Amino acid sequence: MQNSRNRRIFACINLIFLSLETNLSKVCRHNLKSMHSKARETNYANTNVKRFPVPDDKVSWNEPFPEYNPVIYTSQHILSGPEYADPDISTNPENGVLKFNQLDDGYNVDRTSYTGKYEVVNGLPRNPCGRTGISGRGALGRWGPNHAADPIVTRWKHTSEGDKVYQNEKPVLEFVSIKRKDCGLWAIPGGMVDPGDSVSNTLKKEFGEEALNSLKASQDEKKELLALVNDLFKAGDMIYKGYVDDPRNTDNAWMETLAVNFHDDTGKAFDRFFLQAGDDAGAVKWMEISYGLELYANHVEMIHNVARVHGASLL
Repeated sequence: MQNSRNRRIFACINLIFLSLETNLSKVCRHNLKSMHSKARETNYANTNVKRFPVPDDKVSWNEPFPEYNPVIYTSQHILSGPEYADPDISTNPENGVLKFNQLDDGYNVDRTSYTGKYEVVNGLPRNPCGRTGISGRGALGRWGPNHAADPIVTRWKHTSEGDKVYQNEKPVLEFVSIKRKDCGLWAIPGGMVDPGDSVSNTLKKEFGEEALNSLKASQDEKKELLALVNDLFKAGDMIYKGYVDDPRNTDNAWMETLAVNFHDDTGKAFDRFFLQAGDDAGAVKWMEISYGLELYANHVEMIHNVARVHGASLL
């Protein structure tokens, strides 16, 4: 009798977790395009390098494309060997220096993909979302997945009298946005996960550096900022985990991210601090979430997902 009861309880628990995973999966994937487009723009990110044209019906590696001849490009900065970059294996890709689809202990880098196992062809990793018109690493440091963390910090928009702003009977949501120096586009204040670092620590660090300019703060200010960020980031909701349609992507290197929403429901967390752009940001501000947003990569889709999760207005 007891064993039967335990089995029923176990079955119920499994159903609960299955439901949670299904709902989370829906939230993470909702409205995120399956075919990359920004990773196929004519000019590679911030360069005059032209991609080999890839039509929509030839993006998939499963589609024959015998004339496909991607431009080989890795930036001189990456080839110069900065600390965060992998060695250049393009001349001898099958020597096994890098361990793909696993935690690479030799470089303390997680080379697994949020999308699942990716193909390695002739010693080089293959973009799981298809052709991009460029081979090599472009401006990315890692072969294969380059992991980032994107903290989406939100609050409700209020009037000067402190009342919530509504549109079509739904509250208006704002998020912290930075203006990227490299391309001039507004974006989520995220950053790359350093070797050996955790995603959770990267989320806090990047927000502090890019949106609060913690690197320029005094020691006392840093302590206060750290306390603020730690308090705000105690609990977050994962919005997206996967491939990013980024203009820096190539056939052999691509961006992936974990985007987490940290919502300040009272709007009081930043009362004592002003948003201030860090070294990697040209500007920073609270930006109203709407359908008309134009943001870097596929950030706008993540932001729209946040608005849906909170039941906010999207006009």
